[in-house]
Amino acid sequence: METSQSIEPCTAPSTAGHPPSPACSAPPAARAAWDLVTVPTRQGLEAVDILRRVALDAVGPVLHDDDRETLGFLVPPGTAAGWDVPGSTCTETDGRGAGPALPEPPVEGSDWLVPPGEADLATDAAVLRAALGEAARLIEAADSCR
Repeated sequence: METSQSIEPCTAPSTAGHPPSPACSAPPAARAAWDLVTVPTRQGLEAVDILRRVALDAVGPVLHDDDRETLGFLVPPGTAAGWDVPGSTCTETDGRGAGPALPEPPVEGSDWLVPPGEADLATDAAVLRAALGEAARLIEAADSCR
């Protein structure tokens, strides 16, 4: 698991049914940096569906890296310091790469699954954590039926 520390933590992450805190709801372009949660494509796609069922604006910009078969969720800075979800990594970017407000994805070889124009807010880390857990359970249940 990759983690690192950030100077500006998101101290009040929301949960489903609660609005994100001001620190978590600033557009990614307005912040100096964001963190990137990377998950396997199958789990990530399930999580995107779950987040969209919670609320259309619950999912922020999402990158799809076809070569590595992963999805990357932009999350508030500081998330990497406490990220501990099995099967995923969270990397502090320190603002490296293109900002999410630009049309080009910040990771070479990737494309936007959910472009910044459709989702101005980073995905709230607590909501993403819950969605990834639910996605893992759904995948496990579906695989056990085969």
